[in-house]
Amino acid sequence: MENENFIDYVKIMFRSGKGGAGSAHLARTAQTPKGGPDGGDGGRGGHIILKGNAQLWTLLHLKYTKHVFAENGESGSKNQCFGKNGKDSIIEVPLGTIVKNADTFDVEAEILDDGQEVILLKGGRGGQGNVHFKSSTFQTPRFAQPGEEGIEAWKIFELKILADVGLVGFPNAGKSTFISTVSNAKPKIADYPFTTLKPNLGMVKYHDKYSFVVADIPGIIQGASEGKGLGLRFLRHIERNSVLLFMISVESENIKKEYKILLQELKNYNPELLDKKRMLAISKCDIISPDELDKIKKKTPSDIPVVFLSSHIQMGVSETKDLLWKLLTEAD
Repeated sequence: MENENFIDYVKIMFRSGKGGAGSAHLARTAQTPKGGPDGGDGGRGGHIILKGNAQLWTLLHLKYTKHVFAENGESGSKNQCFGKNGKDSIIEVPLGTIVKNADTFDVEAEILDDGQEVILLKGGRGGQGNVHFKSSTFQTPRFAQPGEEGIEAWKIFELKILADVGLVGFPNAGKSTFISTVSNAKPKIADYPFTTLKPNLGMVKYHDKYSFVVADIPGIIQGASEGKGLGLRFLRHIERNSVLLFMISVESENIKKEYKILLQELKNYNPELLDKKRMLAISKCDIISPDELDKIKKKTPSDIPVVFLSSHIQMGVSETKDLLWKLLTEAD
């Protein structure tokens, strides 16, 4: 797992820049040997800024980043010259990234749009120079403000994939084969559980001028909501999908039972997931006879749209795409 290029969780310590100190300089020239205060303000410390980048699909570029420090502001100087602001530290992240406080786990920021910027930690304010403290009764202040300290904090970055459709099913249900058939995704495919160890995204073309994104989520097992198997690591990716496509192999001994187990795991993780639009695809239908398929059709759930699918022979693929498009575009 450590060698996978799909990284959806990182923990980083950030520190914004300290503000520069104000100057307490007094003007001293041949013409004005006892000139008044002319100290400038210090510059602001650099911010820690998050920026959405639609070209990024993972947090891989941050995998080995443990500390990020923004630049300190420069001190003010004579002749009321302001110090230079510290350089901001801009962290680019993929769309769908959320930031949590590492101590309380509260969500503090969420990046959903390309180019969106959020100030995660503000830089310290620059101190005021002594010119601000001059008055009619106090003509020569010999002091200035120090710069405000920056903020230091650990933050957790989690990526929740932004996709229109999420594939939900037990390992080896045929999800990877389906997404490789209908899209440009090239997931690893083999006849054993947990072939998929990372989410795969595929762009599905629909009637030439339309398209939608499908995410192949690694297989769920009973107890996934409690952290079993790949568990919580990938369940969060389902939260952002508009439609859930449940996929169960025709080889299942009890399709209704498997479907209920999948629903229960989603409910245990986040009850709001059950409010999403969903449909069911019975996969690998090419391996049984038409008579056996007719019997299975009578044993499927009646409260959800069902399609019978074989990615290998293109059986039901068009029907599945039609129904997904209908669910994606119909009003709530």
